[in-house]
Amino acid sequence: MNFGIIIKVLGSLLLFKAVALLPSLGISIYMGESDTSAFLHSILLLLAFGVPMFKRKVSSRRIRPKEALMIVSFGWILASVFGALPFVLSGSIPSFIDAFFETVSGLTTTGATIIDNIEVLPKGILFWRSFTHWIGGMGILVLTVAILPMIGVGGFQIFKAESPGPISDKLVPRIKDTAKILYTAYLAITILEVVFLMFGGLNLYEALIHTFGTVGTGGFSTKNNSIAAFNSSYIETVIAIFMIASGVNFALYYDAYKRRWRDIFSNSELKLYLTIVAASIIFITLNLNGRLYSSLMETFRHVLFQVGSIITTTGYSTVDYDQWTTFSKAILFILMFVGGCAGSTAGAIKNIRLLVLFKMIKREFGKIMHPRAVIPVNIQGKTLSGDVVANITSFFFLYVLVFIVGTLLISLEGIGLVSAASSVAATLGNIGPGFDFVGPTRTYSLFSVPSKLLLSLLMLLGRLELFSLLILMTPNFWRQEM
Repeated sequence: MNFGIIIKVLGSLLLFKAVALLPSLGISIYMGESDTSAFLHSILLLLAFGVPMFKRKVSSRRIRPKEALMIVSFGWILASVFGALPFVLSGSIPSFIDAFFETVSGLTTTGATIIDNIEVLPKGILFWRSFTHWIGGMGILVLTVAILPMIGVGGFQIFKAESPGPISDKLVPRIKDTAKILYTAYLAITILEVVFLMFGGLNLYEALIHTFGTVGTGGFSTKNNSIAAFNSSYIETVIAIFMIASGVNFALYYDAYKRRWRDIFSNSELKLYLTIVAASIIFITLNLNGRLYSSLMETFRHVLFQVGSIITTTGYSTVDYDQWTTFSKAILFILMFVGGCAGSTAGAIKNIRLLVLFKMIKREFGKIMHPRAVIPVNIQGKTLSGDVVANITSFFFLYVLVFIVGTLLISLEGIGLVSAASSVAATLGNIGPGFDFVGPTRTYSLFSVPSKLLLSLLMLLGRLELFSLLILMTPNFWRQEM
């Protein structure tokens, strides 16, 4: 194990975190609020740990899969621990466990909160809280990959271990350029949404915060009532469109830039994703029409927003969907497991895995009819290898297993089955709000400390796609070379 390179890369991550705190510090100074010293002390602590780690001399700069997995797993944990410091030092969240939960929720773009009244928090803290969505959305480690060549370190293993989805391919030959392309698309969409929201009447500060929550599919707001507080169909529509757009594989935006329209329109995962979105909106709208809202258009408006919010695992809300019919809530609950596309900022299982599972079921039907036939699983005209198919099958089984075990453990809190199941689905899928005890008008503040730590672990597991973190808990990982 090359611990030297692990420490060095983690040091670069801490230095990046120190830089990431500067905008929040600037806002705090400009607003003249009490959280300025909290940001200054947090930055100094990050530098105190990060600089010696970054300057560590290493005998080899090669990163193997084993080192990459450790960098990714410990990188997210370190980022969450140090990211919690401003909350604690400012007194906004006095409990470190609560601050850790809030930071994990932010960085993993979950949007679950333990804060009952966010409107009393300082502006700098609120900005940092939402900015964690943006830097965690595309992945802290993917951004770090872009700067690794500066210190002579290759980053493809880190990219593969951290990137969401079953297949992590380079868009261009150099992984550094791939990371830059992804972040360029990410930044372009961010700027575009900020402009649209400002046209809707939001100031720059509010537009930035809600864009971070949208593009990062996180869901933190500056309002206790989330997006409903603005009472604007324009703002709701803009955010709904950008949420759905952020659930698309960001590599497709590079294809759009290159004008490879054929690749976009023939993309099977995109077709499945949009089909599920459209079908969910239609079914829920028809089910709710004439029941809760005054007109079909008002029903459609709220359904579009909530379907977009849940399937992209954003977690924003415009209404208390916990008051919807059982049929409509059942669809939303299913969408919690679906998620967006691979290579997006969304969480949950992802449409590409569901597509492969559907094709595997179809193949089994074909084998029953033609026992001797060799029927491959094809995606986009490419035959998937047995390893990829096995990985997807294993991931699906493991996801369901973690959900079941998590639900059983959370049920020890004494809450109802719907509350326990939805809280686990909402944290494991990086969604945020669930139903009943953790509905859109509630927070996670009433959970016990052990449950908050468990839910934090589920958020990290969901963001790192289970395997990257769970493999560190197996004895063979530490005994065998990779």
